[in-house]
Amino acid sequence: MEFNPAKYGPEVARVLALDGNGNRLLPLRLGPCSSEEARGILAGQKPQELFQGSEEPDAAMAGLLLYFSCFEEAHELANSGSTAEAYLWHAILHRLEGDFGNSAYWFRKARVHPMFHELREAAAKVLLQHRHAEFRVDRWDPFAFLSFCERARAQPGSSQELAAQEIQRSEWQILFDYCARPAS
Repeated sequence: MEFNPAKYGPEVARVLALDGNGNRLLPLRLGPCSSEEARGILAGQKPQELFQGSEEPDAAMAGLLLYFSCFEEAHELANSGSTAEAYLWHAILHRLEGDFGNSAYWFRKARVHPMFHELREAAAKVLLQHRHAEFRVDRWDPFAFLSFCERARAQPGSSQELAAQEIQRSEWQILFDYCARPAS
């Protein structure tokens, strides 16, 4: 997927431009918010206004906050949601937190999601490039990826860590697109 921040409107594109235009590699663990400027801008926005026409504006906002590692704000939005998308963001947040059991709980609540097919394809490309055959992707399995990330976190600077980050970036881009795009 070629990620295009302009697809989500000028304000979202302006915010994403503050840190990689939606293409940065998110760390596999929580860290400080990567852009206090983005945090400030997003604090003053209503999800329904920022993501006009989206069926999941709160989930899109949770994803945008997650992109900048603004954990508390992203968690609050994801935790208040009751959709598969909110559950997925919640699962990803807890994976980054290192709470793998809680992450698995939220992945189970989310069940199989329509974006999993596209994510499987993106992950397969990354794994082929990095030659990581131990993580197979005949279908997208968030629990297998959870384990893959857990192992990668223990190997900073490794090709497994880089592969996990690249897959995680695809996961963010695909889920964000699913949440943020206007309903057809």
